[in-house]
Amino acid sequence: MIKRLFDIVCAAVGLVLCAPLLLVIAVAIRWEDGGPVLFRQERTGRRGRPFHIHKFRSMRTAPGPEVTSDGDDRITRVGRLLRASKLDELPQLYDVLLGRMSLVGPRPEVRCYVDHWPSVARWRILSVRPGITDPASIAYRNESAELARADRPEEYYVSVVLPRKVELYVRYVETRSFLGDLLILARTVQAVLGR
Repeated sequence: MIKRLFDIVCAAVGLVLCAPLLLVIAVAIRWEDGGPVLFRQERTGRRGRPFHIHKFRSMRTAPGPEVTSDGDDRITRVGRLLRASKLDELPQLYDVLLGRMSLVGPRPEVRCYVDHWPSVARWRILSVRPGITDPASIAYRNESAELARADRPEEYYVSVVLPRKVELYVRYVETRSFLGDLLILARTVQAVLGR
């Protein structure tokens, strides 16, 4: 209950305080190629229920793999800046406000990758709300650069990155606490600021 109240207050305050920035980003995205401002994608949420996550659109609409590496030519110029600064994640505060996500929790995956999780780990991870950040997000802060070095980025993600993330997700769920969440939020800010 304390975690949910904290999520609601922080998400609401964050959306209000960031409103001018959100507007500037929306205008920049629209100005670059005239496409939609937001990107919506179905992800797997708590108890396996699907929901649509919201992000600022950082890529052109074109077919391609679900994972994105630094060299992906679908990424727009504005999108490259948003992804580097993690500002593309700001609309997820709306998802937190609606109760689909939490500020801290295992990152929500698309169903095709959730299907690769071992069954015991899957239901443990899906027992909590997915989050905007978690220990795996911090550990894989530069995931797209790592994927860019792989010959087959999607295969590398499934065989190497995803199992490591699953371990971190499970460890988070088993040891989570309100104080721990505050520490993860602080570490996330430090990682985004490059410290």
